[in-house]
Amino acid sequence: MFDNLWIEKYRPKKLEDFCISQTSNLVAFLKKCKESNEIPNMLLSGNPGIGKTTIAKIIVNELLDCDYLYINASDENGIDTIRSKVTSYARTKSLYDIKVIILDECDGLTQDGQRALRNVMEEYSAITRFILTANYKHRIIPALQSRCQTFDINHDKAPIISRLVHIGEQEKVSCGLGDVQKIVEDNFPDIRKTINVFQKNVTDGNLTLQDGASIDKICQDLFKLVKAGHVLKCRKYMITNEHVFNNDYPNLLKCLFNVIDESDLNESAKKTSLTTVYDFIYKSAFVMDQEINAYSCLIELAECSSI
Repeated sequence: MFDNLWIEKYRPKKLEDFCISQTSNLVAFLKKCKESNEIPNMLLSGNPGIGKTTIAKIIVNELLDCDYLYINASDENGIDTIRSKVTSYARTKSLYDIKVIILDECDGLTQDGQRALRNVMEEYSAITRFILTANYKHRIIPALQSRCQTFDINHDKAPIISRLVHIGEQEKVSCGLGDVQKIVEDNFPDIRKTINVFQKNVTDGNLTLQDGASIDKICQDLFKLVKAGHVLKCRKYMITNEHVFNNDYPNLLKCLFNVIDESDLNESAKKTSLTTVYDFIYKSAFVMDQEINAYSCLIELAECSSI
């Protein structure tokens, strides 16, 4: 079913296959959970594509003997989901000692939904555990965070490079290590995007990276346009090159932040510019249209008189 979709075909099924340091605190903690067949309520947070859902599924499929329910909370994000699906499942008996409810992208739950979830977690704590995942931990209410053990998921680049090399070997892809490293470098820490970009650039068994624009070059060009006062040209330039950064405007802003930080602006202008970009990176967690948010950032940068 997933033979042509490498992100699913090579999704880790075991903890030892996951692209995270096997000496990390999380791995050590999960190994203890396997021995005891018990977990606390958990909150897994981190960037999109970093493996939060994969870890949650490894826990319920490999580490524990349990029944589990999976819900994508960004799709079913209201209080009705908590009252019906979650509560109904939490109160039922299981053949195993515990059962687990995975609420994926829990930061998409409404405030009322999160408050209702808090009560369910307490009422059925004897037989039910919860694994919450979130891209933005600050959007989870404190009452939920305090009821979970929180783990911020992060990676080194080396295991991801090794993972791509392994995929290349399995798919009989001819690829240079330098090209693989560049793909990881351009898309880190998003493992999902990294694998997608890797697959997209494989043709007839060969990895061939397209010459031309990179996200770094796009940000450098945008910054030059802003400094020259040509901010009205920026939007067309961004949209034309969306394919290069996969429409990931928050990542584009992060790259722009680095470009400004390494620029030759005077100290005062650099502080003002970095603060401006940081503010729009923060707003990207809430806005409906990421492209408009990014363009608004460029407009505000251009209005900084000292830039």
